[in-house]
Amino acid sequence: MPTTPPDPICPNCVSLRAEMAEMKQQMQQQIDALQERMARSEKTSSNSSKPPSSDIVKPPKPSLKRGKKRRQGGQPGHVKHERVFHLDDADRIESHRLDCCPDCAHSTLVEQPDQKRTHYQYELAEKPIVLHAHQSHAYWCTSCDGLHVAPLPMTVKRGGLVGPRLTGLIGYLKGSGHLSYTTLQSFLDEGLGADLSTGMLVKAVNKVSQALHPIYQPLLASLPYQDRLHIDETSHKDRGQLLWTWVFAAPRFTVFHIADSRSSQVLDDVLGSECAAVLGHDYFSSYRAYMKRAPVTVQFCLAHLIRELRFLSESISKVIANYGQRLLDELKALFRLIHRRDSLCPETFQRRLQKISARFLRKARRTQAGGVAATLAKRFRTHGREYFTFITRPDIEPTNNIAERALRFCVIDRRITQGTRGRKGQRWCERFWTIQATCRQQGQRICQFIQQAVHDYFQGNQPNGLLPA
Repeated sequence: MPTTPPDPICPNCVSLRAEMAEMKQQMQQQIDALQERMARSEKTSSNSSKPPSSDIVKPPKPSLKRGKKRRQGGQPGHVKHERVFHLDDADRIESHRLDCCPDCAHSTLVEQPDQKRTHYQYELAEKPIVLHAHQSHAYWCTSCDGLHVAPLPMTVKRGGLVGPRLTGLIGYLKGSGHLSYTTLQSFLDEGLGADLSTGMLVKAVNKVSQALHPIYQPLLASLPYQDRLHIDETSHKDRGQLLWTWVFAAPRFTVFHIADSRSSQVLDDVLGSECAAVLGHDYFSSYRAYMKRAPVTVQFCLAHLIRELRFLSESISKVIANYGQRLLDELKALFRLIHRRDSLCPETFQRRLQKISARFLRKARRTQAGGVAATLAKRFRTHGREYFTFITRPDIEPTNNIAERALRFCVIDRRITQGTRGRKGQRWCERFWTIQATCRQQGQRICQFIQQAVHDYFQGNQPNGLLPA
């Protein structure tokens, strides 16, 4: 029997279905955006770039009852580390002898030099600080009929009441210890026996700052010529005014710079428009604006990206959560591979890195979700490859942790001291933080270096620099 052809679909129904599909898509996007706004209040330091101090409710600490509780201190079987001294290291040697036998009280003792034992102990001198009196003798010249007084050494003339070593120590304690002038005055008086006014301490710190200036300036000027830099910034307080502390971390030195802006103009001022370095930083707009004007290569921080993806994976929207979790799993696989670098041949390691990064970008650039997930997908379509620059440039780190660790000291100082009070204070912070961080990078003793710099400054000599050859 002939079959009856199906009824043609009504054109109105086709149009209605298309409108309903479009409305459904719009509603889903609105739902995603609403869920995103609701979830913003749930951002913490673990799933965003917010600092840990911003966490209103701290996440619960993991229970210590699970598994066997490990006791504090050194564990059984660990390698013992002891400090090794030599007799030549001692400033003073004291000998302890026996007059008679402690068991039988007889005095017939024969010394055994090869059985002698030596114990070392650090101790403060009875007077850690000495007061030097410099007497300039006067002479009458019978030939020219004039009175002449012997000149003082330059370290005394320029140092005044406080000598170069003590001036350097004051600067070190002020900068490294985050001490107020009142606390510093009390420590010097009660601990070291130096009765100095707070005004004298302020002058001493200013002298240290001036001594560090010719060391700081060449480091700042050399930044545009470095082959790689890690950059970050944090807020700075100065008498209620909001400023910004920038850090530029090179392989062999670190420079801090306090500016009144967080914009890309600071990068123009410090690095110029001809800088061709590889820059490691986060996705902040100032860096993106600068990379359009300068011939730099960029490595966006993967640690920041992981926190963003972790936030997406915690979304109440299944579509957004699945998108974030898929990308998060790929980055975890990437870092597992990086941690196994030493066990793989370079060719295999490089090939697997390329494979994971390509798979990540393929997944990251496509999503059905709206809101922040769609924005992130657009970012990967535009700047996705800049997250994996470290694959072709192994000399740059995949994260910006180097710069973030360098800024940690500044954040602690800001919290304790409440910032600076004027231009001199800003310059002091820039110089001291730079010299301190650079000395640590180069394995130099910070206090000794500062004391030598102050001594050279008092003598009018050029100080030893920290710029690598």
